[in-house]
Amino acid sequence: MSSSHVRLKPPSSDAVDWRCMDLPPETPTAQSSAPIASDPAQAAALFERSVEIMARLRAPGGCPWDREQSFDSIRKYTLEEAYEVFDAIERRDFPHLAEELGDLLLQVLFYAEMAANYGHFTIADVLNHLNNKLIRRHPHVFGDEASRAAGNRADVDAEVAGSSAAVLRNWEEIKAAEKASHAAGAASAQMLPASRLDSVQRAMPALAEAAKLGSKAQKSGFDWPSWRDLLPKLVEETSELEAEASSDDPARKPAVEAELGDLLFTVVNLGRHLGVDAEMALRGCNRRFRQRFHEMELASSRPLEELAPDELEALWAQAKRKLAAQPETQP
Repeated sequence: MSSSHVRLKPPSSDAVDWRCMDLPPETPTAQSSAPIASDPAQAAALFERSVEIMARLRAPGGCPWDREQSFDSIRKYTLEEAYEVFDAIERRDFPHLAEELGDLLLQVLFYAEMAANYGHFTIADVLNHLNNKLIRRHPHVFGDEASRAAGNRADVDAEVAGSSAAVLRNWEEIKAAEKASHAAGAASAQMLPASRLDSVQRAMPALAEAAKLGSKAQKSGFDWPSWRDLLPKLVEETSELEAEASSDDPARKPAVEAELGDLLFTVVNLGRHLGVDAEMALRGCNRRFRQRFHEMELASSRPLEELAPDELEALWAQAKRKLAAQPETQP
């Protein structure tokens, strides 16, 4: 969906509210560059080359690291690359944004090549799904007949008369029809009873999902009575994590990950009871850590790696005191 189609209505209670990340609309400046005409043929050739490179990296005799990767091992990099794209946009660093978008595209190529290796699908299937979706959801551009040929089952008016509101209405109706079709297929395939947690999206940051799950479970009476009741739970989860981590057995890593997840889930829901958004709390902590660490670097006459632990701790305490005395500013 193009940037002109961004939904403006408030999100539902079970959706992620991305409005806190909104930036003010761009205004033309004297430094604005002239529009660049896209070259589909050049882009197609370069994309084909990228697909070939990815296939070569994963092929026998290719890169050992790339060949060892799995969907689970690289998924964390997908989040990292998405955040780096977001950061470049915030900073209006467009030369860097082009590079970061390439890194994000690499994730798509990597997943598609692995899927092809395992016999699931290829990059051609990915592109076919994308093209059909764009045509299906834009009957006002490609025509109702093409939209239906691409899978649209919603009865919408393709004559939008230049109205973005009409485009949004059609978009939502077509999307709802898609979801209904997918849900019917999934229900017939699995025949599993629905859960009230199904309304909480999986496609959201893990901290936000944890808070939503806790809030939804609360409506069924499955929750801690107050924030104070979560404090003993934190102690319990910390002890369980310590017990797993103390084994030093690499085979216990999944168990350590599970216990750390339980601890994080409890912390997020402590924040929910306190009315604190865990994502914003952690971003604030990250900002303070950056500032304090930079103060340590500035205050030390020697590289930090040459200092003893007690010297580092003294510099940290000094940085905290100095910054605490200053009014806090957002980056």
